Amino acid sequence: MNKKFVAIACLAVAVAISPSCKKDFLNESDPNAITVDASYKTPNDVLLAVNGIYQSLRSGNNVGESSDLWTDQRSDDTGTQDNQSNAGEPFQFGNFSILPSNTYLKSHWVSLYGTVTRANVVLSHIDAVPFPDNSVKLQYIAEAKFLRAFTYFELVRLWGDVPLVTKQLAYADLPAATFREKQAVVYQQIVADLMDVINNSPLPNLQASTGRTSKAAANFLLGQVYLTMATTQDQANRTTNLTNAKTYLMNAYNMRTFGTLNSIPYTDVFDVAKKTTCPELIFQIVNIQGDVNYSSSIAANFQAKGETINSQKKSSGAGYNVTHDLINEYETNDSRMTFSVKYANDPIVKDWFVTKFRDVSTSAGVNGYGGNDWILMRYADVILSLAEVNNYLGDQAAAIGFLDQVRTRAGMPTYAVSMTNNDYAAKYPTLKLAILHERRVELAFEHHRWYDLLRTFNDAELVAYFKAKKQTDFGLASLANFTTKDRYYPIPFDEYKLDPVKMYQNLGY
Repeated sequence: MNKKFVAIACLAVAVAISPSCKKDFLNESDPNAITVDASYKTPNDVLLAVNGIYQSLRSGNNVGESSDLWTDQRSDDTGTQDNQSNAGEPFQFGNFSILPSNTYLKSHWVSLYGTVTRANVVLSHIDAVPFPDNSVKLQYIAEAKFLRAFTYFELVRLWGDVPLVTKQLAYADLPAATFREKQAVVYQQIVADLMDVINNSPLPNLQASTGRTSKAAANFLLGQVYLTMATTQDQANRTTNLTNAKTYLMNAYNMRTFGTLNSIPYTDVFDVAKKTTCPELIFQIVNIQGDVNYSSSIAANFQAKGETINSQKKSSGAGYNVTHDLINEYETNDSRMTFSVKYANDPIVKDWFVTKFRDVSTSAGVNGYGGNDWILMRYADVILSLAEVNNYLGDQAAAIGFLDQVRTRAGMPTYAVSMTNNDYAAKYPTLKLAILHERRVELAFEHHRWYDLLRTFNDAELVAYFKAKKQTDFGLASLANFTTKDRYYPIPFDEYKLDPVKMYQNLGY
């Protein structure tokens, strides 16, 4: 009797079914299916799976080069001026009118949790794989934990309380996992993962050119986490978190292979020909010049009609919109402005566009298959983070020393000299605001601005900061829409409706 007939017979006589017949029927399985367990047999299987975690970052729905919608366009730096296309959904981010049903928001949530899932699968199966060299196993564990921590740091800053999952889920586990965990618990998990990476892994100090994580990346990320906890979480532990932030940021800083920042030209950081040798880079998503699948499109996509500075690919649009609020932020003679933005005078544009990312090489060609890596971490960010944390700890001299490293590299006057300039002193009357300003112009379009604002201001201060800006500098996007609700995104409706009690919605949505 074949299996198909057994199954039919079992169904036909369900009332009088025998134990053996029931067992045979329930044990039926797809003979062509390959279980996850069966996929993890050798160290190379694990390596391929770890590579898959890194690969997930590349998606435009994740943290890759085209992920500006969730960050920069939410800030005061950029934003789409097209409120008609795609049902107006992209416009909702910069217009502060986002709905829980926004499909772009849902795609970001799903992609980030996809990265978490890939990391959890590796960590749930790696112990069953025999490793001749245990250090290789520890390296893969460290990479998976770093990427999980990195992703949860994105999630918790954007949504606040989020579901926390740290293992591969079986179907029976799904109901219990569909609930939001408090931010404090999520941060505890992020810290635990990164502490394990730092203390128990054989990772090298730096390996940016490979696109893989390192001790410097883990220390920098943990420093950022503690700094964010100090400024946005329980203030009873503020000093402890700031001290921890300083420790790990200094660890990352001391792993650098250069002296001061001014030994590295600003333009070298974004030079495609120098991306494997520039010592400022810590962690990046690596792209392959000329490759249709793994190239970068940022240079071509950001270029405005009539321009040739970014790419050989001709543009028919306005490029990438820059708010006039950001243009006004640049100081006179700041070389970073000259490199990062340009005014396009084409009749259909007549506005600023981004030139920070360029590849006009013949290898990239007229199709714009650029070689720009997407930089997730670099030392200017570490240095400005150290300025920030030292200022909060009351050591202004140290803070100014780090701030001046960045200003000097850009050819700008030191902080002390700048404060004698009435315009600078009026715009940035405190060192805190001067550091925020420096981060804005140094790291423009690298998707840090929104997080910087969240870390610098509480809810009421953030609203006041946006409401004090000129509406004319933001085009169609309405600053009047900004309220305290906009500190966090709404939980995507499809997630909320699974359990409105445990997946409660953020306030204001």
